[in-house]
Amino acid sequence: MRFEVQGGCAGARRGRLHTAHGVVETPAFMPVATHGAVKGVAPWMLEEIGATIVLSNAYHLAQRPGVDVVRALGGVHGLLAWPGPVLTDSGGFQLFSLAALLRVDDDGVEYRSHVDGRRGRFTPEDAIGVQEAMGVDIAMCLDECLPVAAPPLRVEEALRRTTAWARRCAAARRRPGTALFGIVQGGFDLALRARSAVELTALGFDGHAVGGLCVGEPPEQTREIAAAVAPQLPAERPRYLMGVGTPRDLLTFVSMGYDLFDCVLPTRNARNGMLFTREGKLTIRNARHAGDTRPVDETCACPTCRRFSRGALRHLMMTGEMLGAQLASVHNLYFYLHLMREIRAALEEGTFPERPRRAAGAWA
Repeated sequence: MRFEVQGGCAGARRGRLHTAHGVVETPAFMPVATHGAVKGVAPWMLEEIGATIVLSNAYHLAQRPGVDVVRALGGVHGLLAWPGPVLTDSGGFQLFSLAALLRVDDDGVEYRSHVDGRRGRFTPEDAIGVQEAMGVDIAMCLDECLPVAAPPLRVEEALRRTTAWARRCAAARRRPGTALFGIVQGGFDLALRARSAVELTALGFDGHAVGGLCVGEPPEQTREIAAAVAPQLPAERPRYLMGVGTPRDLLTFVSMGYDLFDCVLPTRNARNGMLFTREGKLTIRNARHAGDTRPVDETCACPTCRRFSRGALRHLMMTGEMLGAQLASVHNLYFYLHLMREIRAALEEGTFPERPRRAAGAWA
């Protein structure tokens, strides 16, 4: 993997990330394919609406269908039928969300599978082995993610463990084609976050992520931590802010110098009938849209807005037709991906953040 910073404007930066499966123009948003698919959106549609990299999850794929099956199907790219780059989270956050089913110690995580109840153990070495076996382009270190209310001593313990696991992940690398990112932790303690950044930078990772945010804390706390950590990470390596966020969040965090983002909001909100438009949030299930012949967003060029009216989409959603959620997901992802294109164009012409703010509309 190779990363080039090509320029910047107002704190943001324009880059290019070279991987074995293609180039990612940054800043970039990664649609989430946790279980091997972006919910409701086929890979060829992802290509049509402008996605260049997707995110999946190593822990979940290891549980089902299993590493051997993924490998037999042509690796993660064969499973997803996706020709472009794939980044996988190791599963630290997912294990955190299954806290009742696990026990963490310095060696790794002992868990009870949420799929079939079987017991297993997941170590830093396992995390690297699984991701490399599946042939991912960018792998993440195993980290320990904590809830918002974790006490200070517990946060410091998790930081110590995350750094120790990162060293083991770095030592476990075998596959040259898979880049590896370390994950900065430290809760909401700025000093611990700074310590984590220093410790991980010393290990020479190909890139760095900031994790443990967007787990229920107030937005201003997320912004404070993200703003403090970004300048402490190497400028020549990509920076990935995990789990962010709304279109407004993307504008905010791009301006801090982050390059990669992911979030389930576009597709999750779509399945619930909430659509992103330049005018703000549109709840398609509302009765007032029943006879509306306008597209979801009259300024949008996505396949959904080119062919379907609000009234038709509302009908599909209200009757539970799968196509309704699919069309809504395509629109929401297009909104995000188009915003990222506008951000990149603005960085090239020196008009950031004005140009993308126009694209974001009410979300700016």
